[in-house]
Amino acid sequence: MAKSEEERPIIVIKKIKKGGHGHHGGAWKIAYADFVTAMMAFFLLMWLLGSTSEGDLKGISDYFNSPLKVALMGGEGSGAATSVIKGGGTDLTRSVGQIKSGSAEKSPTLNSASVGEAREAQRLMELKGEIEGLIDASINLKQFENQIILDITPEGLRIQIVDEKNRPMFDTGSAVLKDYMKDILRNLTKVLNEVPNKLTLSGHTDSTPYALGNKGYSNWELSADRANASRREMTAAGMSDSKMMRVVGLASSVPLVQSDPSAAINRRIAIVVMNKKAEDNLRSLAQTDLPGKQPMVELPPVPKINELSKPSAIKPQ
Repeated sequence: MAKSEEERPIIVIKKIKKGGHGHHGGAWKIAYADFVTAMMAFFLLMWLLGSTSEGDLKGISDYFNSPLKVALMGGEGSGAATSVIKGGGTDLTRSVGQIKSGSAEKSPTLNSASVGEAREAQRLMELKGEIEGLIDASINLKQFENQIILDITPEGLRIQIVDEKNRPMFDTGSAVLKDYMKDILRNLTKVLNEVPNKLTLSGHTDSTPYALGNKGYSNWELSADRANASRREMTAAGMSDSKMMRVVGLASSVPLVQSDPSAAINRRIAIVVMNKKAEDNLRSLAQTDLPGKQPMVELPPVPKINELSKPSAIKPQ
């Protein structure tokens, strides 16, 4: 009787391969070579650090902690730039920012001045952003954002409040501030009081000759009166008199739009938050009026306020 499929025995056949081990290849040699190379580099680094002076070690440490600062300052300390390895050339991380001259002691002073100017420029940029944020956040100032122009000039941050055709800052031929102009100046004063920089203020008119008032009264007097009216409003808002270094009326001598001197935008009040260099130049210019003083800084001539132009019968400002 035939057995069923489940009762049949299971036969397992094992085949054993005889012979030696196969070839493993040369990958381990590459790994070993990399390891030896890394160990050589490590011991070379340890040897260099062990033969380096304490001052050089501190310079290396400062560079890796703040590489940008070290590059701008030209390295720590007052010593001359040297290389960590003798004969290895100049250490560029220490020589950046230094100026070649006969005296190495002048470099730190020049570097400090440059860093100071950079920091001041950064503060003025932050002030510009703060004023722009104030205008965006204030409902009252937001509607006048097209009449407030902010830009950075060689003298500092310039804030210009300009006329619009249907929204002037002053009545025609008048130096009396409009109410919204007062609000703008008061809000600006609050922000400007927070910075130590000195200010200058200038009044500007368009090129249309002044035709009203007493004989001899011109755009020069009108622009100066408008500038002083703005200064008085800022003083009433809490600004110290010592913060303002110059108030001047420039009439139409410096138009904002030179191609159209009679445009409404040329009628404006300009406030400059001066940087240190501009402040020093202004002080030097003022000292030339003293006996025995010679001009220290050459500046372009500024039109005098007391220059009188003949009145014209053309329409007033």
